[in-house]
Amino acid sequence: MPHPNDAAPLARRFIVIGTSNGGLAALRTVVAQLPADLPAAVLVTMHIGKQHSVLPTLLETHTPMPVTFAEDGKAPLEGHIYIAPPDLHLLLDSGAMRLVRGAKENHSRPAIDPLFRSAAITLRRAVIGVVLTGDLDDGTVGLQAIKASGGVTVVQDPAEAEAPSMPASALRYASVDHCLPLAEIGKCLVALVGKPDEADSPAPQPRRIEPFETEHEICLQGGSISVKQLSRHGEISNLTCPECGGGLWEMGFAPPRFRCHTGHSYTVKTLAEQQDVVIEEALWVAIRSLHEKKALLDRQVAAAQLSDRPDVAAEYQLAGQQLDAHVEALMRLIGSLDNEIDKYRRVSDPSEV
Repeated sequence: MPHPNDAAPLARRFIVIGTSNGGLAALRTVVAQLPADLPAAVLVTMHIGKQHSVLPTLLETHTPMPVTFAEDGKAPLEGHIYIAPPDLHLLLDSGAMRLVRGAKENHSRPAIDPLFRSAAITLRRAVIGVVLTGDLDDGTVGLQAIKASGGVTVVQDPAEAEAPSMPASALRYASVDHCLPLAEIGKCLVALVGKPDEADSPAPQPRRIEPFETEHEICLQGGSISVKQLSRHGEISNLTCPECGGGLWEMGFAPPRFRCHTGHSYTVKTLAEQQDVVIEEALWVAIRSLHEKKALLDRQVAAAQLSDRPDVAAEYQLAGQQLDAHVEALMRLIGSLDNEIDKYRRVSDPSEV
């Protein structure tokens, strides 16, 4: 049955929301405060990865607005909520929604920064960016883009967030207009969309927007970029991309951010997280290889014993014992790395202390 809002006009104001861990409850609280006749479209990116999602169904029971997955090429309507589908970045371009299976950003697809960045570039002052509960710091750079374009920024109070890292990062590095508890965010959004675009909004800052425009084009085209283009906005580092092994360029942002020429993009936190994964995977590969080597030595021990060569069997047994010791050392190393990583996270993220 058609929803009454299906005949709504094309949206001229936009609310873009990003969330991750704890996001379902937070989104339900916010959308429950939005009226059916909201004079804006709401676009949501939540870190849902590849898995099948029923997020629209889970939200539509808490709001009078229709909630659907975004459709590529469709123009957003007022009074509608659009959700980024699994494994696709949701972008805005030339007045329409675009779905792109480009390179992951912050090790996520869909990611929040691409949506916020595209909204900032496409809509300028007509966008309101909202960061809710979530781990790490996706959305921080996107809020910077929205602010540079003259938009308004809203962040959930980290003190009450289920996962405070994302909103805390936004408060630390982005110029945030409103930091509010969940119970007040929806009401704030209703008030903001009722104001003219220009009300209380600073003028866009073209020099700050230019790097975001380049990154938007990169994402829109699927992620790949020439080294020459990348070097215009960043400096080559001595780090490599954990996902493709390519070189990483450090982009001129705070917090520091890195991008490879195939399109993968990381903040310091997400890069450190992926380096942890790469290190642990390498250690488990080493352990597996040692187990296989030990299995081969055990066969050689048995063969030497069958052929009545006790001295040779003893040498193979000794070599096997040394391999067992190496495995134990690597297992201890994995455990100690986990402890060091936890300490690093507590030091680098004050919200988690």
